[in-house]
Amino acid sequence: MMLLKNAKEIDKLIEAVNRCRGDVLLRSTDGREEFNLKSVLSRYIAIGELCKDHGDRFEIYCMDRSDEGYMLNFFYDLDRERVA
Repeated sequence: MMLLKNAKEIDKLIEAVNRCRGDVLLRSTDGREEFNLKSVLSRYIAIGELCKDHGDRFEIYCMDRSDEGYMLNFFYDLDRERVA
């Protein structure tokens, strides 16, 4: 799933990742970079990339398919909050 370009709600994103059962990967669209958001070290590096306004270059992948619906709802709710 594509990461929202303006994913500045990092705390909410990390909270959503923590609720997932399996690994959640942040992967660049060109496939050169991949960060496991369940790993604290990888998370810090990934957050640095997102804070550089590179969010449109990354996608989120849930390794446990049961987590996909949760993450999709998270991004839907986040987008809905911005519109309201």
